[in-house]
Amino acid sequence: MTTIVARSADAAAEAAANDAAREELAERATAKKGSSKAPKPGKDGWHRFTVDVWITNFNKIEFGVYKRSRNRAKSRQFTSDMDIFAEIIENGERTGLIGYREDLWKQQTGMDKRLVFKLFSDTVNWRATMDLMIGRSLQMTIGARGLPVTAFSINTDDDNFLIYLERSANKWPFMPDNFSFFLMNDNQPEFYRLKRDLIDLAGDYTLYDQHGNVVGAIDGKVFSLGGKWHCKVKQGHADKRLLTVMKLFAGMMIFNADSRRHMKSLYRDVRRGKVKPRIETQEADLYKNPRRTR
Repeated sequence: MTTIVARSADAAAEAAANDAAREELAERATAKKGSSKAPKPGKDGWHRFTVDVWITNFNKIEFGVYKRSRNRAKSRQFTSDMDIFAEIIENGERTGLIGYREDLWKQQTGMDKRLVFKLFSDTVNWRATMDLMIGRSLQMTIGARGLPVTAFSINTDDDNFLIYLERSANKWPFMPDNFSFFLMNDNQPEFYRLKRDLIDLAGDYTLYDQHGNVVGAIDGKVFSLGGKWHCKVKQGHADKRLLTVMKLFAGMMIFNADSRRHMKSLYRDVRRGKVKPRIETQEADLYKNPRRTR
């Protein structure tokens, strides 16, 4: 019986791979016809979307052995431990999915405990990955004398540059968090800051550009079951990469406190000699010198 199920799953996976190839080509062809900008904003000049976190794993995206096999075949980025936990809604339709490597976060400990988020299209084709950089985060936490600082790297499917999103260590107790990042446009950086609102009940952030102008917002809903964030970005700033950062950042909100606690715990254990620092291979690759001799 097990062999029959496995063969059926493999057959479903092979069929999914063929379907995925056609879908991927169609999606990329559509993207090439447009620009790097996001779809046209609403009449008020804002591009809006919602990140809605599910409260259970029983969803039609990954339920059942056949579904999971098909998803792995459709995208090599859909690993065996991938847990899809949120959907992205734009103009009333689901346009994306967010998942994370569940085993890396829940089963590992110490330096091996990592947060890895992935953004997929509605057809489960990979669009971006966001990694919690344990080495960089620990470095800045040590520099901040124990204040937990988290640093993420974001890799999108059509950009030549990684995007680094980092929590600021310049923070007074009980004052709002600040995260910052920049995008490269024609070899010119554009800087952004996400500041948590002073009066905040559900993870509300305001997005500022490098001139201090408000160009976006993340509005968390207090009475949602899993978590729901209504987001908006002003016309002229709604670059597809910036929207990707906002979507992944909103998805990260339910892990935000836990990731800070993890870095705080690592900092203490390293100082006491209980944990020997080591960098996991995939993360180490992100630190390598691109000009090194190969």
